[in-house]
Amino acid sequence: MFNTIFPKIHKEGYKFLAISILTTFVVLFFSKFLGLILILVTVWIYYFFRDPDRYSINEDKFLVSPADGLITDISERSGPEELRLENTTFTRVSVFMNVFNCHVNRIPTSGKIEEIYYKPGKFLNASLDKASEENERNYFKVKTSNGNEEIIIVQIAGLIARRIVCEVEQGQDLKQGERIGMIRFGSRVDIYFKNKKVLAKIGQNVVAGESLIASE
Repeated sequence: MFNTIFPKIHKEGYKFLAISILTTFVVLFFSKFLGLILILVTVWIYYFFRDPDRYSINEDKFLVSPADGLITDISERSGPEELRLENTTFTRVSVFMNVFNCHVNRIPTSGKIEEIYYKPGKFLNASLDKASEENERNYFKVKTSNGNEEIIIVQIAGLIARRIVCEVEQGQDLKQGERIGMIRFGSRVDIYFKNKKVLAKIGQNVVAGESLIASE
């Protein structure tokens, strides 16, 4: 119960939380009303950077969600040209994270990070389809643990987001549901895959590392 009410926070949040707490104390000396507003902002910052433990199915015939949020698109797409996959057709599932979702992202299946590619860009609303082509983003190409498939994960910065945080390295082996990074303040994560049946639906709310997206 305690961990539910007061979850641990991601290391990226310490600085923002400290600044907010300090500012709140200063402002309270001059205005209780503004101080109250800043208290609410501080609480929001704390929960924005929450980093709860998640428990994956640990079965690689399934893909779990890479992010908390709302599924806004399921479609057949060409792969990212940044990874030289523009001539390959994938199923793409997009998960939009609003400012109240947990923003820690996780790997959908066990495997090895074959390639990481960061691309600077704009900061359009992440729910827009063109955000996947114009916004700041970070690509992960993952070879699944059975060695037979590749999946692509794309972190896409949003309207407010200004930093994509990557926590893994090329060549690193990860287990399903492990953390790969986060995006600050509203964003989207796309997952590209082939040869799997989609289990998720548009409009579904999903939980990173736990909700099932697709299966063999």
